[in-house]
Amino acid sequence: MEFIPVIGLEVHAQLKTRTKIFCSCSTAFGAPPNTHTCPVCLGMPGSLPVLNKKVVDYTIKMALATGCTVQSESRFARKNYFYPDLPKGYQISQYELPIATGGHLDIDVDGQALRIGITRIHMEEDAGKLIHDPDRPISRVDLNRTGTPLMEIVSEPDIRSPEAAGEYLRQLRTILRYLDISDGNMEEGSFRCDANVSIMPKGATEFGTRTEVKNLNSFKHVEKALYYEIARQKELLLDGGEVVQETRLWQPDKGQTVSMRGKEDAHDYRYFPDPDLLPLVVDNNWVERMRGEMPELPAQRKARYEADFGLPAADARVLTGSRELADYFEACLTAYNQPKTVANWIMGDLLGLLNARGLEIENSPITPDGLAGLLELLDSDVISGKIAKTVFEAMADTGKPAKAIVEEKGLVQVSDTSTIDPIIDSIVAANPDEVERYRGGQKKLIGFFVGQVMKATKGKANPKVVNEILMKKLK
Repeated sequence: MEFIPVIGLEVHAQLKTRTKIFCSCSTAFGAPPNTHTCPVCLGMPGSLPVLNKKVVDYTIKMALATGCTVQSESRFARKNYFYPDLPKGYQISQYELPIATGGHLDIDVDGQALRIGITRIHMEEDAGKLIHDPDRPISRVDLNRTGTPLMEIVSEPDIRSPEAAGEYLRQLRTILRYLDISDGNMEEGSFRCDANVSIMPKGATEFGTRTEVKNLNSFKHVEKALYYEIARQKELLLDGGEVVQETRLWQPDKGQTVSMRGKEDAHDYRYFPDPDLLPLVVDNNWVERMRGEMPELPAQRKARYEADFGLPAADARVLTGSRELADYFEACLTAYNQPKTVANWIMGDLLGLLNARGLEIENSPITPDGLAGLLELLDSDVISGKIAKTVFEAMADTGKPAKAIVEEKGLVQVSDTSTIDPIIDSIVAANPDEVERYRGGQKKLIGFFVGQVMKATKGKANPKVVNEILMKKLK
């Protein structure tokens, strides 16, 4: 029997505010435990929450970016459950009346365009963090993260493969970073995902029993966990068993999911409107003000790169993969307006260099102006392509501009035929067999002669000039 996976994702993105959602405590990562706390985020009796307006601004922007409808009125609710890292015994979230509903995100998987529906976007506060002692059976509680603003983005169960799930998450994270409302750092927990997974027989219309998979802290783990869980559920059903609705934990070291607890439903949390917070009213002026602050989004920028710069879709997708990379590309074009050449160098040499050194584009040792300067020297035949690679590495190591490196190392390309002619003559004279074979029809041997000339000139000879002279001399 063939089964179809049905996947829905719940993404929690930590918003990039300086203070928490309902108090003025800092959201900075890495502070000593329990130092960024106050009576409000600790839930002390008599303390009252006050909504951080910046959290609402950021959430409206994400709603606009994903085609959601921003609701004129939304309400905060208390989600009641007990856990040691939840000091109030409840989490302030939104339930019946979220701030945004009914959006979508368009993705591309293996050339196939897919539209993933977004059910809702809502605001909530984060819980604290449990730190488990590896040597003793005790756990410590750090409440610094308690009250940190989160935006939860809930997809429709429209995803049908682990690859589509991974691509959806990557695109969602890219949008968050373009909007500059979340750093999307999965290692620090500021971009987290839970996956609801079920399977149904091909041709069926009713979804199967779903499980929720937690502890998915990288795109690779998401895809691996989904593959495992889909296979586990298929095996269960084919063996005559049944899938139990539960929450499961992904264990990356073992490559499997394990049962964590029975899956709760909404009624288990006993939601009710938070009596300490008024309904949130968002008028059209507020929405339009946020719309006016929106940057060019990845999909729009990609379309512009294809239309205005004539770039292939694959190139445009790589270059718009992050706002910083796209900004770098456009800064290069300001000084050297050859889009395809710049794109090739960025996607090849520059990203290869950054990957090898573990750097992000914003920390690139070669500036946009520096790369443009190198390409200008190459374009004007001052240096050859081979020398350009050498100069590129030297620029990364020293921080010096290309022109200075070329002058210091004497790397100027030789185009003077009076210099190249005698070198070619000596190489032709030293290789009579190859000359005879070339004249006999083995035209690919031209590469051998060019290589010998480049070796003799230490890569300085202009390949174009070398080829022209060789063609004449080898007739």
